[in-house]
Amino acid sequence: MADFLPMTATLAAKQMELPGVYTLSLALDTRGPFNFDFGQFNMLYLFGAGEVAISIMGWDQGLLQHTIRAVGRVTRPLVELEVGQQLGLRGPFGRGWPLAQLQGRDLVFITAGLGCAPVVAAIHHAVANRDQYGRIVILQGVKHHADLLWQDQYQRWQTLGKCQVLLAASEEHRHRHRWRLGLVTELLELAEFDPDHCAVLMCGPEIMMLAALKQLAQQQVNDDAVYMSLERNFQCGQGLCGHCQLGPYFVCKDGPVFHYPVIKSWLGREGL
Repeated sequence: MADFLPMTATLAAKQMELPGVYTLSLALDTRGPFNFDFGQFNMLYLFGAGEVAISIMGWDQGLLQHTIRAVGRVTRPLVELEVGQQLGLRGPFGRGWPLAQLQGRDLVFITAGLGCAPVVAAIHHAVANRDQYGRIVILQGVKHHADLLWQDQYQRWQTLGKCQVLLAASEEHRHRHRWRLGLVTELLELAEFDPDHCAVLMCGPEIMMLAALKQLAQQQVNDDAVYMSLERNFQCGQGLCGHCQLGPYFVCKDGPVFHYPVIKSWLGREGL
């Protein structure tokens, strides 16, 4: 599925995760499986509305899943689709998480807000292949505890052996069980992993990831251990329009998942 030819898909199911946030399960109007790497994205489109880049959440029982927050002229009508209606799809695009290369290491996932979507499928993979990795540490930050997507899922992960789940709410007014009041980056002080034999997978607001990088450096985590998924304005998905350019790279094509040393000199620079 690498020719990027447009295809149609039918909405098979729709699940509201939070107000304004829905998971769409799509049946592709083609034969055969949809091959993708965790961390890649698709371009979903509606005729008359436009096209938008959405991370791939997973492939479950023959259905392709995307979780979407209704915030714009394309995402709003997408989540308003009814079961049985069709939409367009191109993809998959970009580079995903190099999970095969990370076997044997502790995995540290750092995410914030809906930025967790690009790593959730990777967490599922790591949990399903528990014997291939060391400890799994999941750090998730939101503004309020009620903003956390898939709360039951996080509770299940907490019960697994060698799996630590740490949650932070930055704008909560009072302490809640299992939650820390503050930023997700503050959870790193509580995280239990081997800094010499780990891989860090980050996704979320860039300011959060930059703060996490400083904390990781203080904890003696080497730059070479860090991978990050960047968010930009993806218009074409193939590095042709230039909207997502970061220095010499196009995030839609060379990313969205980058090995941190590759983009270290470009990250956080004004105008990029």
